[in-house]
Amino acid sequence: MGEPVDDVFKALADPTRRHLLDRLHERNGLTLSELCADLAMARQSATQHLSVLEAAHLVVAVRRGRERLHYLNPVPIHEIQQGWIHKFEAPRLLALSAIKRAAEEQPMSTVPTFVYVTYIEASPDRVWHALTDADLSAEYWGHRNESDWQVGSEWRHVRPDGSGIADVVGEVLESEPPHRLVITFGGTTRATFTIEPHGDIVRLSLTHEDLPDMDEYEGAAAGWPAVLANLKSLLETGHALPQAPWEMHAETRAARMAANDEA
Repeated sequence: MGEPVDDVFKALADPTRRHLLDRLHERNGLTLSELCADLAMARQSATQHLSVLEAAHLVVAVRRGRERLHYLNPVPIHEIQQGWIHKFEAPRLLALSAIKRAAEEQPMSTVPTFVYVTYIEASPDRVWHALTDADLSAEYWGHRNESDWQVGSEWRHVRPDGSGIADVVGEVLESEPPHRLVITFGGTTRATFTIEPHGDIVRLSLTHEDLPDMDEYEGAAAGWPAVLANLKSLLETGHALPQAPWEMHAETRAARMAANDEA
């Protein structure tokens, strides 16, 4: 068991911190005041609990203007499930799965937002180049991201098979190389990439907002981790993963592409 896992278990051990995670599960993107509205403790104490959750990467804070919004990051819990809990498979895990499904079936009161954070051994310039270079994006994403990446310009997510079909077309809203890129997807949703350097590594944060429903949220939750895992592998090892990770969700991907073929 490594230190990151210890941090996650420590964070989950406290009932107040679990309550904060529950609040973000119910409604993502809360300010500190909204998160602490029903806590019988001082704001400073609540801030300390949030710091522990952020240190364990269970919560990600994204600044929006003067506000600091907090989002649930499920990746560490998923990694514990896959790497530690999974080996104790037993019938009682089915009960946990049933609880998870019941929680996901609860109606959402706000438009869902997907947040993903990963750490890459690379410079900010290399990560920015990987996000915006058409040839390089084709290697780890399976599509060419084509644009001049100027604010107001169009960007196209083009298949590399020579067909010229763009499965996504959007607009560049913000472009601050090599630290921040904001684009629309089809004009309806917005993706924000934030690249933060720390020594020889960077923290790459992805926030996908204004998703219209849970189907789109689940599509984002399946697609983004696959794409960013492939990006991380390419930059750190020189090659993408040996199997395209989105093939684990091949049916969903095929259905989305087929819709563009018919158009």
